[in-house]
Amino acid sequence: MSFATIAPSILSLYAAAIGLVTGSFLNVVIHRLPRGISVVTPRSRCPYCNGAILARDNVPVLSWVLLRGRCRRCAAPISPRYPVLEALVAVLFVACVTRFGFTAEALAAAVFCCLLVVLAGIDLEHFLLPDRITFPGILVGWALQPWIRVASLLEAVVGALVGAGALILLINIWYWLRDEESMGLGDVNMLAMIGAFLGWKGVASTLLFASLMGALVGIALILAGRMTLKARLPFGFFLALGALGSLFAGEPLVRWYGQLL
Repeated sequence: MSFATIAPSILSLYAAAIGLVTGSFLNVVIHRLPRGISVVTPRSRCPYCNGAILARDNVPVLSWVLLRGRCRRCAAPISPRYPVLEALVAVLFVACVTRFGFTAEALAAAVFCCLLVVLAGIDLEHFLLPDRITFPGILVGWALQPWIRVASLLEAVVGALVGAGALILLINIWYWLRDEESMGLGDVNMLAMIGAFLGWKGVASTLLFASLMGALVGIALILAGRMTLKARLPFGFFLALGALGSLFAGEPLVRWYGQLL
């Protein structure tokens, strides 16, 4: 077996390892940022017994499995969200390396994925998309444009403006038709951030995929009796899914959807 055959596997394992560690940190951000707690200090603690989590109990995914999803001290349950998110980030990092190679573009894509994961995680739990993530994310997207082939800097600036403008227009139309708010400004800022990375074409495909998936999930929940027509869905979560679809397979998915229509 040649080095050319082995090298991609080694890079994928390296990307997965970095992704697991990064996912562990993103778990901290998702838990602490909405609560106004520093993401650096204090060290991780059990929310039930307040005991400090040992280093051996903080190994991504593996520690949760060995502890059987419970705190070593008080046996309180540890949410499966933690290992699932760590594994998800590892998969996304491998996807970035597979899609873009071991390049600066893969690194830029990994940064984008991290921002999306944090926003989706916070939105699922709190129905909140913090400006402390979206506003810096817009600037990061513009700064990384030299290493992102999917859009030029001009397209990224236009994308941010189109992303914000499109949702503001939809919010106002819905309010005019129904006399109620459909989504918040956090969604507007998040779509602007997506545009700063993917350009206006990425905004269009993200909105398409997010709206389609949100509608399907909403209909399924209503039919299952889990949600009413007045209930809200965390649209930021669906924006994140749509943006990931646009990042890795935007053009093929748009063509496929066009053929369905």
